[in-house]
Amino acid sequence: MQVTHMLFLYLQVLNPFYVFQAFTLTLWLSQGYIEYSVAIIILSIISIVLSVYDLRQQSVKLHNLVEDHNKVQVTVMVKDKGLQKLESHLLVPGDTLILPGKTSLPCDAILIDGSCVVTEGMLTGESIPVTKTPLPHTENTVAWKSHSLEDYRKHVLFCGTEVIQVKPSGQGPVRAVVLQTGYNTAKGDLVRSILYPRPLNFKLYNDAFKFIVFLAFLGIVGFFYALGVYMYHGVSPRDTATMALLLLTVTVPPVLPAALTTGIVYAQKRLKKKKIFCISPQRINMCGQINLVCFDKTGTLTEDGLDLWGTVPTADNCFQEVNSFASGKALPWGPLCAAMASCHSLILLNGTIQGDPLDLKMFEGTAWIMEDCDADYCTFGMPGSHIIIKPGPKASWSPVEAIAILRQFPFSSSLQRMSVVAQVAGEDHFHVYMKGAPEMLAKFCKSETVPKNFPQELRKYTIQGFRVIAFAHKGLKMKKLSEVENLAREKVESDLTFLGLLIMENRLKKESKPVLKELHEACIRTVMITGDNLQTAITVAKNSEMIPGGSQVILVEANEPEDFVPASVTWQLVENQENGPEKNETCVNIGNSSVPDGARGSCYHFAMSGKSYQVIFQHFNSLLPKILLNGTIFARMSPGQKSSLIEEFQKLNYYVGMCGDGANDCGALKMAHAGISLSEQEASVASPFTSKIANIACVPHLIREGRAALVSSFGVFKYLTMYGIIQLIGTSLLYWQLQLFGNYQYLMQDVAITLMVCLTSKYFSKVNSIICIYLPMTF
Repeated sequence: MQVTHMLFLYLQVLNPFYVFQAFTLTLWLSQGYIEYSVAIIILSIISIVLSVYDLRQQSVKLHNLVEDHNKVQVTVMVKDKGLQKLESHLLVPGDTLILPGKTSLPCDAILIDGSCVVTEGMLTGESIPVTKTPLPHTENTVAWKSHSLEDYRKHVLFCGTEVIQVKPSGQGPVRAVVLQTGYNTAKGDLVRSILYPRPLNFKLYNDAFKFIVFLAFLGIVGFFYALGVYMYHGVSPRDTATMALLLLTVTVPPVLPAALTTGIVYAQKRLKKKKIFCISPQRINMCGQINLVCFDKTGTLTEDGLDLWGTVPTADNCFQEVNSFASGKALPWGPLCAAMASCHSLILLNGTIQGDPLDLKMFEGTAWIMEDCDADYCTFGMPGSHIIIKPGPKASWSPVEAIAILRQFPFSSSLQRMSVVAQVAGEDHFHVYMKGAPEMLAKFCKSETVPKNFPQELRKYTIQGFRVIAFAHKGLKMKKLSEVENLAREKVESDLTFLGLLIMENRLKKESKPVLKELHEACIRTVMITGDNLQTAITVAKNSEMIPGGSQVILVEANEPEDFVPASVTWQLVENQENGPEKNETCVNIGNSSVPDGARGSCYHFAMSGKSYQVIFQHFNSLLPKILLNGTIFARMSPGQKSSLIEEFQKLNYYVGMCGDGANDCGALKMAHAGISLSEQEASVASPFTSKIANIACVPHLIREGRAALVSSFGVFKYLTMYGIIQLIGTSLLYWQLQLFGNYQYLMQDVAITLMVCLTSKYFSKVNSIICIYLPMTF
């Protein structure tokens, strides 16, 4: 431990700037320049110690992050030798890993037998349990290798994640094949991104470096000038070298790095008091130039939890009356109730139901209960390794005694749906239940089962800001569980019957509207990037005043090329959205006009879906910057599209901040100049900044501190460099006076420096006033 500290100190002190500083201070002390030199030495020591301490703390955390999975005892299946235990760092790709129960995964592995529940909070910032299913057994055993790892995320166990529950398939223990180890894993990729982050393209740092190089060049010129003057007058070599070196050292302020580091450290401490933690202090200054902030919607602008509003079941291919939850009555039994009770990814852990808050709220709305399967239910033909759900004491009457959830096809943000295969007690066949985004789910249903007024009904609720989830069902003509286990997802999710809609209310957080108003008044642009419904996102943007009242919304829609029809981009100008889609709406090809005629001369905002964004990105890339300049709502965005959008904004010279709750936002948080994760972890490795207070009030706090630190750094830099230039000019005049004025040189030096100060007094008054305003904020 002591050796490591010494190594950090050694590397810090050998920084070229500190080497130059040590040389300068040694020279100044030899010439009796004691007070200022001692002050610089003290500041530099404090700066070095703080930097080494901060670096050491981060290195310890990173070391623990890397080493945790290397110290795990694992069990592997060795051919002809049976089960063997060994250290996890000895694993190699191809080993068969046995998952006994709750453990930390030491590698990336693909599940081949059984299922398990994991938490991927270390990688995603999301603490919601995720169900992993085994890789389907097919004749072509290497078919999965032709696809990307992301396509098989539901089968892959990632290094660093926690296994909290395993479910054997009945044919033996839960098994997984090792895919990657060490730095080739998902965790290793995260560690690499921390060790070798994307270079910070910050104009202040670039300009400061260029200016210091210019000052160093002036110092070299002055060095040779002084050398010539003193040699011409026959001054002793020792005095000549000393005075020439003095002129070289006065140009580059030796106290500059200490002053800049001290300001950032104080800003970091103030942020910590506000429950905002930072793992990249250099980004604090960058926060001062943020002029665009992107927000996730659910859990960031709106409440984490959703409140049940009502259900809209279907019968005879028509929507029925709304069943409201406000009445307090139990949800009446029906296919929609069965789908809500069974189509989820909840688990029973130590007697407590855990999982996605949306799933949990939906399941609680049915008043059903969840139990572990025991011998009593096995009489219904249900295997003992699956979850059993049955009506609770407060549930409405149901002819069904229990339902077993046999297989899950987990939810994916890219697929926008999930499904389960279930069996009703006493029946010899199986049922498929699906839930997901209404637009997506309708594509998998028989067209004759989807009500004709489906778009109008969906719009009626989404325009009010409700979260809408659709459900579907079909029966499987199979009698053996083994046949179900080998079914492909594509076969399960086809030819379904539309069941109805679940309406959930997603309220704004009380801090969202004031913060967005504050950012708007500060001329900081705000953008919403969400995976939710487009119309719901627009409504939330209007309610939060991200889109001010009186502004117009332009819906941008892009279509992929089909057959001989090229890709196209159209827009819809909705002047009054409450009137419905038939009124006050225009649709014209955007190719001939970048702005709709009805929106010219007014404030307008573009809104688009992830699908349209992808088409424009691929086929209309030259049009994308024009849309992004006024784009405010980006809905149904996948994690990859969020990262791509952040990068496109940066290409437009925006300094981008990203605020999300950690779910599906990690790529965007890393890509942004300042990513703020609203996770519960004290210092998330997925984002430069982490707020323990889960609302967006942290955003203006961070920008304020960034601006204060930036102005202080800029003011200190200008003050110190100007001081060095004045010293250079004054000392140069001293050498010039030595030739012309003899004994009057010191008087002339004082006059010259005084004149320079007077000439720049107006400039310095402005600098000092700025420093006086912002220093109380920084100390």
